[in-house]
Amino acid sequence: MTEDLKKSTDRTPPAPRPSGLSLVPFAVFAAFYVGLSLFASHLGYEMPWYKVSMPIAFLVASAVSLLTGRRPLDEKVETYARGMGETNIMIMCLIFILAGTFATIAKGSGAVDAAVAIARTFVPVRLMVAGVFLVSCLVSLAIGTSCGTIAAVTPIALGFAAPLKLDPALLMGAVIGGAMFGDNMSMISDTTIAATRTQGVRMKDKFIANGRIAAPAALVALFLYAVSGATAGSVETPALAWHHLVLVLPYVFVFVLALAGFNVMALLFSGTVLAAIIGGVLGRLAFFDIMDLLGKGTLGMGETLIVALLAGGLFKSVQANGGIRWLTDKISKAIRGPRTCELGVFLLVSAINCFTANNTVAIVIAGPIAKECAEKFGAAPVRIASVLDTASCVVQGLIPYGAQILIAMGVAKGLDMSIDTVSLLSSLYYQPLLALTVFASMLRKCK
Repeated sequence: MTEDLKKSTDRTPPAPRPSGLSLVPFAVFAAFYVGLSLFASHLGYEMPWYKVSMPIAFLVASAVSLLTGRRPLDEKVETYARGMGETNIMIMCLIFILAGTFATIAKGSGAVDAAVAIARTFVPVRLMVAGVFLVSCLVSLAIGTSCGTIAAVTPIALGFAAPLKLDPALLMGAVIGGAMFGDNMSMISDTTIAATRTQGVRMKDKFIANGRIAAPAALVALFLYAVSGATAGSVETPALAWHHLVLVLPYVFVFVLALAGFNVMALLFSGTVLAAIIGGVLGRLAFFDIMDLLGKGTLGMGETLIVALLAGGLFKSVQANGGIRWLTDKISKAIRGPRTCELGVFLLVSAINCFTANNTVAIVIAGPIAKECAEKFGAAPVRIASVLDTASCVVQGLIPYGAQILIAMGVAKGLDMSIDTVSLLSSLYYQPLLALTVFASMLRKCK
């Protein structure tokens, strides 16, 4: 009896049959969200991308996904629910909540204004956006996580918007671009670990290969952000006071913990507590002010949390219906040699990343297929590992429903800022440049 039970529990469910129809929900999402937003723009609405709620678009696409496939509806709903409750999704939700509370408390205590005053004293105003990009690059490179970098740097960066008359979307784009640079290059990044392990290459070799691709893109992006930020308003340098240095301690504390390798949730929680304590001691926040700000910071991430949950369910449903398998089969069959192998790997991991909204998961799924193709067609494993990591970081830093942009948007809402999706996407310089340098390296290699 126990042996039969053990056999039944050890039995894994059969792999789903490839099905191109399983990808239809993503087309529905794009048509509903993008199509209706463009229609609203045509009708003359202001901020048209806010007229169509992203959670509603995901809900419509999810309904289509549940109607796709031949499995019983109860089974499909259960699969969808498992996707919503996956560990990665829950961890992201916790990070979103803590990022919201940290941003709100930091602003309420005066930490944002103090950081702005210090930066305006030591950094030329016209180089502020480029400086934000560079700081984000260095922090992400050191800590190996784009999410942690964005959660920590975004509140400071957005604080420059009003006093320096800078576009908040431009500042946010600089933060996200720098964060994706570090995510791609860092030795301790999840994507680096996944890419090197799936291809069986050394991190050092992959770092060198990545550097040849990422460095030119980062330098051009740095120049573009310097040019774009040159329109910053001319302001008088404020006189620094001792309380400015005290108020920025939560940011310093968060950076130090991040560099020491602390968990993202632990450092955001600690930073929130420290900001609340400093605000209280300096008489800027009373106890119930702190409670009110914590509540607003948490509730302000509500839409972000809903998007993460619905996206997780949708992606799991599509995968269970055979959509991902159909995609991998089609791309792998189109590969004919080393050149098309690198291009095919780029397209494969990019497509999977679009559907999973998680660059590490995309690399894990595409990695074994990429390794098999590399061995078959003679592509260099180090190059394949580099393409895997780079492609996933390009896509992850561009999709509006990815954790990185969702965190940044949530922090902006916590700071009472409304940033249009199109404005943000048009301010993401580094990611498209990174894609161009990857393609250029493929062409150069094949000459």
